[in-house]
Amino acid sequence: MMKNGEQFSFETRLLHNEHKVDPLTGAVSVPIQHASTFHQFDVDQFGKYDYSRSLNPTREALETIIAELEDGTHGFAFASGMAAISTAFLLLSAGDHIVVTEDVYGGTFRMVTTVLNRFNIDHTFVDMTDFESVKAAVRPNTKAIYMETPSNPTLKVTDIKQICDFAKEIGALTYVDNTFLTPALQKPLQLGADIVLHSATKFLSGHSDVVAGLAVVKDPDLAARLGTLQNAFGAVLGVQDAWLVMRGLKTLSVRMEHSQKGAQKIAEYLNQHPLVKSVYYPGLADHPQYDIQHNQASGAGAVLSFELENEEALRTFVDHVQLPVFAVSLGAVETILSYPVKMSHAAMPADEREKRGITNSLLRISVGLENADDLIQDFEQALQKIQASHTITAQ
Repeated sequence: MMKNGEQFSFETRLLHNEHKVDPLTGAVSVPIQHASTFHQFDVDQFGKYDYSRSLNPTREALETIIAELEDGTHGFAFASGMAAISTAFLLLSAGDHIVVTEDVYGGTFRMVTTVLNRFNIDHTFVDMTDFESVKAAVRPNTKAIYMETPSNPTLKVTDIKQICDFAKEIGALTYVDNTFLTPALQKPLQLGADIVLHSATKFLSGHSDVVAGLAVVKDPDLAARLGTLQNAFGAVLGVQDAWLVMRGLKTLSVRMEHSQKGAQKIAEYLNQHPLVKSVYYPGLADHPQYDIQHNQASGAGAVLSFELENEEALRTFVDHVQLPVFAVSLGAVETILSYPVKMSHAAMPADEREKRGITNSLLRISVGLENADDLIQDFEQALQKIQASHTITAQ
């Protein structure tokens, strides 16, 4: 349908791709093909589709779209973000070693520490912002480096190109979890990454109504290996959910733009508030990796974290804030306030969380589509409740 689509901007390509119009009917929405199996018209030569675990036209449309948006050659859609991550980890073999971002998502931490280790795949967690630590962690059997940048929930930024260049020198694969920024803001494959991963549950779908995962690669040989694993493991995305992700993708650019502006404004507000100990957001000029973020991405995203004085202050804030939903997840049209200790990183032991700065007084905010001034007003009244509570206690 589209000719020379690469000449168009990312915003336009979200809407205008080869699946813009159904060639058979002219429909401007991708058809949902519920069939689990497909009739074969020849005993010796099967058609493109035979069984939907292996390939389904609706899922294939989403896989094609995300591959194009990430500047890859092949996309793969899975039943969840963790299904995508776990299947990609199956590229490794017993006896291999991986280096992993230390403040990685709790589900990834759990997969690495309680599943991969059972198959004799060893790991080392490192501060990916320290290149010397990454190099020191490498072993002769290191076969992969896993990055999450900005990291969850402390928003550390890894120099993707630097790590990818190093990984190529040692013959290791590079994985990048691009959930926080999406291809709207960051293109890891352009920086040398081998595999880009997404929890499409988050910003890509954007409406808190679907659970999905995506992987994208550029190298055709690697794509063939990952495709074999997708078919063998079978944790594929259902067609109704694939359609929901495709619908959400159409508004990705405008959602990210609005939410990012709100996140910047809220981060600046919190950063100067006397009751806030620290703010983690790579859009702030005092962020340690501000320059790296600026160089490798076109924005800082819509997620930030901040730390209050103690857990009591956190509980007071959560009790009195009104606009955000207090929930697991992020990347939705509504602002989501999360408590990593008991939500995203509950799978991580307390001592490991403490090492990474994931304290009992840390909150994560995924800014939605509300007016940022309304959110700030709401946060202000909740923070005032903390001040009032402290005053009462002091008396």
